[in-house]
Amino acid sequence: MDWKSVGEAVLPYLRAFLIGGGLCVLAQILIDKTKLTPARILVVYVVAGVFLGGVGLYRHLADFGGAGATTPLTGFGYLIAKGVQKAVDEKGLLGALTGPLTAAAGGTAAALVFGYTVALVCKGKPKD
Repeated sequence: MDWKSVGEAVLPYLRAFLIGGGLCVLAQILIDKTKLTPARILVVYVVAGVFLGGVGLYRHLADFGGAGATTPLTGFGYLIAKGVQKAVDEKGLLGALTGPLTAAAGGTAAALVFGYTVALVCKGKPKD
């Protein structure tokens, strides 16, 4: 195995780590240096993903960073923007209402099913 093929195999993981890690570092700085609550920062991330996806900028970040850009909440916002654009192209203005729901349905359903399954298997305890 030569080093060039190793580098080509490792590079996508390195880019995903750098982009995803950078988004996490930015969120941590916002938590530490501002009075924003984590919930508000999460909302800002989703809205930023929608905005950047809507104007076509987030696609470049997603192409470069792969899962490092599409997995965080900014990626969820980007997915919503893509769903709206596709549905509006296909169905007109009604697509603005149905697009986000259909685009995010698979991930949301998986999160609900896995979360419910874990809740059935594990016994939660209240904090003391």
